[in-house]
Amino acid sequence: MANSSGLLKLGTLVMFVSMLIMSFSHGGQTQISCDTVDNDLFPCLSFVLIGGKVAPACCSGIKTLLSLAKTKTDRQSVCSCLKSVAQSATDGQLKNAAQIPHLCGVNLPYNISRNIDCTK
Repeated sequence: MANSSGLLKLGTLVMFVSMLIMSFSHGGQTQISCDTVDNDLFPCLSFVLIGGKVAPACCSGIKTLLSLAKTKTDRQSVCSCLKSVAQSATDGQLKNAAQIPHLCGVNLPYNISRNIDCTK
């Protein structure tokens, strides 16, 4: 169960990052896999689950995903990966995930939620 909870919380974080990526990038052709999203955001899992301090590796992972997500398709892929995990996240986990962009010095033009529309 701990692994399921951890993955759900990671998904929440991934969802917020995908939203971030969707709002900043344009161009390119490669689709980003959920494995890539999970690997880049794994350092954020602890913060999503229990709060505390965001690890520098978490911020680095977010910035890496942002640099990789060049196309609308990339951003939608990341969003879908995050959203699928976020559906099972608790409100507290979503709240923690929503804090990460600010704590990493990244601005998001929207609120993180379970209802994000990955087609936009």
